[in-house]
Amino acid sequence: MSPGELLHQGCRHIWRPGKDLSRDIRLDLYVLMGLGLLLMGVGIGLRDPWPADEPRFALVAQDMVRSGEWLIPMIGGDTYADKPPLYFWLIASVYALTGTLRIAFLLPSLLASLGSVALVYDLGRRLWNREVGLAAGLLLLGTLQFVWQGRQAQIDATVSFWIVLGLYGLLRHLLLGPDWRWYYLGFAAAGLGIITKGVGFLPLLVLLPYSALRDARWSPRPVLLLPGQGAWRWVLGPVFMLAAIGLWLVPMLVESMNDPQLAAYRDEILFRQTIDRYSNSWTHIRPAWYFVVNVIPPLWLPVSALLPWAVSGWRDAWRAYDLRIALLLAWPLLLLIFFSLSSGKRGVYILPALPAVCLAMAPALLQKWSRAGVRRMLFGLALFIGVLCLSFAAYLLAMPQRRSDLAALYGIDAPGPLLCIGLAVVVCCGLTRLRFAPVAWFATLVTVLIVLGLWVNPAMNTIRSSEAFVRRVEAMTVVVPELGCVSCREENLLMSQRVLVNFGHARWNDWQQEADDAAAWFAEKPGRMLLVNERVRQRCFANSTLQALQDGNREPWFLISAGVAADCVRRGHAAAALTYFAAKLPNSGAL
Repeated sequence: MSPGELLHQGCRHIWRPGKDLSRDIRLDLYVLMGLGLLLMGVGIGLRDPWPADEPRFALVAQDMVRSGEWLIPMIGGDTYADKPPLYFWLIASVYALTGTLRIAFLLPSLLASLGSVALVYDLGRRLWNREVGLAAGLLLLGTLQFVWQGRQAQIDATVSFWIVLGLYGLLRHLLLGPDWRWYYLGFAAAGLGIITKGVGFLPLLVLLPYSALRDARWSPRPVLLLPGQGAWRWVLGPVFMLAAIGLWLVPMLVESMNDPQLAAYRDEILFRQTIDRYSNSWTHIRPAWYFVVNVIPPLWLPVSALLPWAVSGWRDAWRAYDLRIALLLAWPLLLLIFFSLSSGKRGVYILPALPAVCLAMAPALLQKWSRAGVRRMLFGLALFIGVLCLSFAAYLLAMPQRRSDLAALYGIDAPGPLLCIGLAVVVCCGLTRLRFAPVAWFATLVTVLIVLGLWVNPAMNTIRSSEAFVRRVEAMTVVVPELGCVSCREENLLMSQRVLVNFGHARWNDWQQEADDAAAWFAEKPGRMLLVNERVRQRCFANSTLQALQDGNREPWFLISAGVAADCVRRGHAAAALTYFAAKLPNSGAL
């Protein structure tokens, strides 16, 4: 049997039109979960947390387990008020069970992403049929941003799961109900999303278009209140949400009542990091059209490229007053507007909208996936990635100096993995041909991500994780009794195997005062050394005795052994110093 015939039989076996038995549903879930593990699970345990966010989150979770303080997140002995604690609780729980941070820091994102796929599949199956659910799940797994975030220890994949679960619960009630248990679960999921990241309330926005589309022609619209029933059922939804939030909020408020430091933490996380950050963001400033122009077209591939084939189906659904499609399109549009109105934007912010878009596209694409235009687009994307990798490998082989520079910067000789990916993708495209373009696309994704997980990431790990830099600093300061770090990065604290003094977390807004505080601490006792960056050196240590070194990002750092500006010492407060040594935190012996 030829490869093409094998592929043809495989595709027929996957779709199995008209079959809806429990074993068929289980088989779909096996396919989706297995593919998800290939795309997002390969390589877990082979690398450490990488900047920018991963070391920070891993450090918070590690210190929760080792110190026994789970209520208030801490970094290097300082409170961490940027995010609520639920995501850190998940990492910390896995760390407590496994004893290895390399597995614990990535597992929540993987499980959350697999959970989102399962929810999308099940909702599509219930709203339409099993084949639509499978198509929606595959479309989600085939999208670049979704699988990439499932491989990162960032908070967005996890909060996206809570948002999708909230939307799932509400739509089970609004479109397939009445089912008040799912309605309450939708609100509870929103509450858990809020104590993961403040935007967890977003699934509740679906109630706006549902309330607006009141025309009786919109269907399906089950009777949610029978005659004689009370409207109090609707009010219980927010109660469940507040109960979920209260799992963390109430104990935190109680703890902060008599502690000025915790009161400052409370005000920071409840007001500045939520309301102020949205209305007057101080980071990631982007124009209003950022998501539409810079994020969705490249990061939502192939979904963004498939939109033209879905539009006609959406138009027909709108004309037919299909409330399923209307809500699944109106809700992500509201998310897009919500995030676009804020000046601070990151590409991952709109990740929760992607599952709903995939679900809305699935009915139309299921009928059109075999069209020549769809197949050409998917095949062209796969082949483009293969040719691009081969071309870049050829360029590096022809430019030895550039190849050497990249190897020194990233710790890996790039032509090897590039050739591996490029040749594998070209072979896959040759086997599948245009007829089985979706298979070619998934084969390309699997190839790229397996090579990254098993080859590229482990090779880059020592440099990307700052392990090499921290070990070099520690080797140079073996006999130094006290080492301080100014503007200390989380990855440095995470990798450190010695006592390390820092001067507070994330003091970039008052870095001059932090430099002065470090200068006062440094001058207080002979024999101390400081690790500083360039701007701190220029402010307080321009004439000091120092040793220059660079981290993995080629940023200059300096070890100060003697000499400090008197003005800095006079302005500084040595009491700001925080002594941190994770291996000797209370209860650290438990692991």
